[in-house]
Parts: sequence; C-alpha cells; structure tokens
Amino acid sequence: MLIVFSGLPGTGKTTIARRLASRLDATYLRVDAIEQALRDAEVLAHDVGRSGYLVAIALAQSNLGFGRVVIVDCVNPVAESREAWREIATRAGVPLLDIEVVCSDARVHRLRVETRSVDVPGLKPPTWKSVLEHDYEAWGEGPLRLDSAVISPDEAVEAIIEHLSRATF
Repeated sequence: MLIVFSGLPGTGKTTIARRLASRLDATYLRVDAIEQALRDAEVLAHDVGRSGYLVAIALAQSNLGFGRVVIVDCVNPVAESREAWREIATRAGVPLLDIEVVCSDARVHRLRVETRSVDVPGLKPPTWKSVLEHDYEAWGEGPLRLDSAVISPDEAVEAIIEHLSRATF
C-alpha cells in the first residue's frame, strides 16, 4: 500500500505521517529531508525543483517492490505530482490512499508555521507569507481530508486506521 500525505506546510502532515508510519511499521519517506540532502550534496546547479519528488518516487517504488507499506510526507501541490503517485501505485499493483491534511483555523496554522522547530538540519522553515503564496492546486476527486484544527494527531491516526479497515481498494 502507498499512503501519500499532502498539504501546505504547518498543517500537521509530518506529525501525523510519522505516527502512522510507526503504528503500521511502514517505510516513511519525507520529501523535505530528501530535498535538504540534495542541497547539502551541492551537486545541483539550481534549487532542487522536482528532484526531491523524483528521488522519493524511486525510493517508494523500490520499497513497494519489497511488499512494504510506504508513507510519503510531502506538500504534493499539483496534479502532476499527484498523478505520479497514482502511477507508482498502479505499476506496483498496490492500493493508494491520498490524505490531505488541512488546518481550517488560520490563526492556529500561522502560529504553527511561525513557531515550528526544524528537525532536518539545514532546512530553512517556511514563512507564513510563503505558505500563503504557495502554489497549491485544489484537489479534484477528493482524498481523505483531515482537519488538524479540530482533531489531534492521535485522533487523525485513528481516523486513518478506521478508514483503511473500511476501504475497498
């Protein structure tokens, strides 16, 4: 199974995705960490662009091939990246669960962005302004949507587990 977390920075994706990965003993891939490793390697002529996603896709494919449940933690802002995850799941012959994490309370969301601690060495945290200006396309056909302004990370994990138990993929 491939589980892809999407949403703007500061919504709580990483907290929920990590807890779910631990609960499911799944392979966890964080695009922020991959992108920062690419920056640290100083092998790219420009910023990472879509390179982090391409590396994450390759790692996801490899781990799905071993029969692992793979959880990807990324912004996943555009239809192109969302389609790439669908293609990977189809090629691997596994179900895909898209999860979008939102924070409907702008005050809470802003506070999270402005006070977050960075756990990836060297990663520059986003500003509230950059979050507001982020290119993020609305989803067409809906993912499982979780609002971190109204449920805790543990409640979100329980909601995902419940969803998985009822899902027919």
